[in-house]
Amino acid sequence: MKSWIKSWKSSVQPKKQRKYRQNAPLHIKHRLLSVNLSKDLKKRYNMRNVEVRKGDTVKVLRGQYKNKSGIISNVDLKKLKVNVDGIENVRKDGTKNFYPFDPSNLQITELFLDDKKRKLKVGEKNVTS
Repeated sequence: MKSWIKSWKSSVQPKKQRKYRQNAPLHIKHRLLSVNLSKDLKKRYNMRNVEVRKGDTVKVLRGQYKNKSGIISNVDLKKLKVNVDGIENVRKDGTKNFYPFDPSNLQITELFLDDKKRKLKVGEKNVTS
């Protein structure tokens, strides 16, 4: 039995959507980790969203940590979650652990462009600088 089907179109049933996301291969999961860009970055790069990477600065849009920002410290491809520096869960015994965020609840405020391939892919709209 195949666990993932290439010809999957879409489904209304949340159960099937979750199954698709869970069983998708890593190259498809990477696309599911795309995050919205802020208004300034949308104008600057003429793009709506970008796949998130370690080193990007993000702002939280939803949940208990709303309006907090930080730098991405870890991207978990298998679980489709992102960890942000400075935003941690404190347990009753005092230990801290990262709070895993869904990429749809984040917004990129500053891109990490040390990688040459990513810099080319994003590419600024106006290159007159």
